[in-house]
Amino acid sequence: MMKIKALPDVPRWAALAAHAVPLIVLPSGIWRIALTLGLPVATVDDPSFALNTFQIVLTVVAELLAFLTLGLVRSWGEVFPRRLPLLGGKAVSPRGATAAALGGALGLFALTGWFTYVAVAGIDATAAGTHTQGLVQNVLFYACYLPLIAWAPLLTTAAIAYYRRRTAPAGGRSTSAPLAAPDASSCV
Repeated sequence: MMKIKALPDVPRWAALAAHAVPLIVLPSGIWRIALTLGLPVATVDDPSFALNTFQIVLTVVAELLAFLTLGLVRSWGEVFPRRLPLLGGKAVSPRGATAAALGGALGLFALTGWFTYVAVAGIDATAAGTHTQGLVQNVLFYACYLPLIAWAPLLTTAAIAYYRRRTAPAGGRSTSAPLAAPDASSCV
C-alpha cells in the first residue's frame, strides 16, 4: 500500500483527498505550458508575450494553491513554519485555515459552474482566443482539464476533516453534537 505523508490523527481518506489535489491540477498546467512552448495542443489566434506570461503565472499560482491543501493534513497546517517572518512558530487558527480553504472551494465551485455554463451554452465559441481543432486536441484538452472538476469537492472534504480534527477534544471526536430531531409542533 502507498505511504501517504500526513499527521497520525488524519483519516486516510482526508490525506488521500489532500494529496490528490496537486495531482489533479498538474495536467492542466502541463497543457498550458505545452501551449506556451508552441506544441500543437491547440491553436492560439493571437499569441503574445502577455498571453504566454499569463499562462505560466496561472500555472504556477494554481499549483501553489493546490499545494496548500497539503497543509490541511500536515504539521505546517497546524503551526506556521519557523522560517516564515512574523508568523513562524505560531499556531494556525483552525477557523481561519478552514474559512480560507472553504472560501477557495466556494470560488472553485463558482468557476466550475461558470465554465461549464459557458461551454454548454457555446458562449464566445467563435471569439478570438485559444481553440482546439480535431479529435486528438479535443481529447487531450478534456483529459487535462476535466480532473479540475474534482478540485473543489476534494478541498472541501479535506477542509472539513481538518476542522473536525483540530476542534475535537484532545481524546476524542468532534465537539459538535448531532442535530436534534425537529419538534412535531414546529413543522406545522
